[in-house]
Amino acid sequence: MQIGKYYFDLDNEPVIMGILNVTPDSFSDGGKFNSIDKALKHTAEMIRDGAKIIDVGGESTRPGYTKISDEEEIERTVPIIEAIKNNFDIAVSLDTYKGNVAKAGVKAGIDMINDIWGFKYDEEVAKSIAGTDVAACVMHNRPKAEYDNYVEDLLNDLKESVDIGRKNGVNDSQIVLDPGVGFGKTYEHNLQIINECDKVVNLGFPVLLGTSRKSVIGLTLDIPAPERSVGTCATTVIGYERGCRIFRVHDVIDNYQALLMAQAICKQR
Repeated sequence: MQIGKYYFDLDNEPVIMGILNVTPDSFSDGGKFNSIDKALKHTAEMIRDGAKIIDVGGESTRPGYTKISDEEEIERTVPIIEAIKNNFDIAVSLDTYKGNVAKAGVKAGIDMINDIWGFKYDEEVAKSIAGTDVAACVMHNRPKAEYDNYVEDLLNDLKESVDIGRKNGVNDSQIVLDPGVGFGKTYEHNLQIINECDKVVNLGFPVLLGTSRKSVIGLTLDIPAPERSVGTCATTVIGYERGCRIFRVHDVIDNYQALLMAQAICKQR
């Protein structure tokens, strides 16, 4: 898959996306990397540990988050994106669901948009990447965890996101799907879609799995967010075995090593 100027052979090599939250209030690392120096240092660490994509987020989307203005989100993210691009040769993703922020990110040189609402909050996000080589991760989400047939509804929701992209000029080759663990789902829903993420893979697009430090792990293991790396690695291995190929994580080296081990085992089939 082409993500910006970077080509990823996802059939043969899984990819780690390292999380860089430049927010004061993210659920597990708020305020740790919201200066350029700290962000660059952490980016260097994640690249060293195996990350191939850096996902920059300027607004926390944890449960009960406070929405910020487009202008504030742009002020938080664009200088960080530009600094990363000036210092490292690595793909950069922008975690946003707002059209104006997406446009500013594209202008700053991003390689991917990571939209937690899958183009459904603001179709301008899709328009911002039409005709470019910028990829888009479209995530499944709902305002409430209400479904008639959970997995079938989730798959249909993702198809709707793809259709919105197509309508606005986004090519299928630009699309990555994300089942949206932790968004619009109950605890049981989250466990189920991790276990059945191969059904998302069967839609025919690369799939990103984002479970890092999320509540489904905390509730299962009864541990706080900073201690959820091992649980995250377990979901990463399950996801890889089910066909997911991009993994958005906080703890890069742990998940990178888990993936290398899982890959080595699976190659012996």
